[in-house]
Amino acid sequence: MKKPFSPQSFPPPYILGLDIGGTKTALVLGTLNAEVLARDEFPTPSSVDFETAMPIICAAIDAFCQQLILSGLQPPQTLSISVGGPLNIEAGILYSPPHLAAWGQAPLKQYLHERFNLPIFVEHDGNAGALAEYYFGAGRGTRNMVFLTMGTGLGAGLILNGAIYHGATDSAGEVGHIRLSETGPTEYGKVGSWEAFACGAGIVKLGYLRNPRAFPPTTTTADIVGRALAGDPAALDLIHEVGLWLGKGLAILVDLLNPEVIIIGTLGVVLGDLVLAPAREVLAKEALPISHRACKILPAQLGSSLMDVGCLMAGFDAYRNHKFTPGG
Repeated sequence: MKKPFSPQSFPPPYILGLDIGGTKTALVLGTLNAEVLARDEFPTPSSVDFETAMPIICAAIDAFCQQLILSGLQPPQTLSISVGGPLNIEAGILYSPPHLAAWGQAPLKQYLHERFNLPIFVEHDGNAGALAEYYFGAGRGTRNMVFLTMGTGLGAGLILNGAIYHGATDSAGEVGHIRLSETGPTEYGKVGSWEAFACGAGIVKLGYLRNPRAFPPTTTTADIVGRALAGDPAALDLIHEVGLWLGKGLAILVDLLNPEVIIIGTLGVVLGDLVLAPAREVLAKEALPISHRACKILPAQLGSSLMDVGCLMAGFDAYRNHKFTPGG
């Protein structure tokens, strides 16, 4: 576990963040100012059903909180969860998400509330990233912004008029499903989807389609990124094309939502202008000029701390919107 800061430096109340991924789960203790005081992680029990997995997760939470108390920190006053969907955000129910398919329909919020008797708040991981950047990153001071994950997949969190937008079925932000071309790689169950051109898995497939000798089937996203950063011409050409497709999708978002900023995580941070510069060029050509001029395209400011801050955001946003009162 990360060594906690001095309890005197960061007084309570504290939020316990739970970031549930398909491979690992992180536990984060943070303040209402999003300072991360302590952190731990463990393998997600994703191969077993929900009723088997939850006692494992709860035991990890118990051990984490016990260590906090031994360090002189008070227990958290709310539990904030970031997890991939599909899910019912208010009820905190997961519906067999791809990374946790063995869990089936999982009443996550109800289970954890009954187990720990704390206020529980759940948010989709893309929305959690959006809230983290909105409150503490590159989106500070805006009212309308979009956060794009651009990692293994491509999803979005939408902040509209100063509030997270969930949509009618909590499915808002699934921008990777938008079709940009009738041909190309397949991701998100659709040939030519935006995700197929602008996510890690899609970039690998696009590379093989464009240049199978340079990017054979054994190529990984990390290989391509490393080669591009090292100046490899084939990788640079590929990333430039990815940037062009990224820009086409950005133009749709800018025309539709008229945001002040679109913040791009993961690959946008790692590749920087190698992918963002061509995206900005296409955006300038394809979006309405008045909307384009109002919108900045920026890499995520929180960098490697994004997911840790993100898993605190369901609780933090609930506090900001008066859905719970610490100690109340």
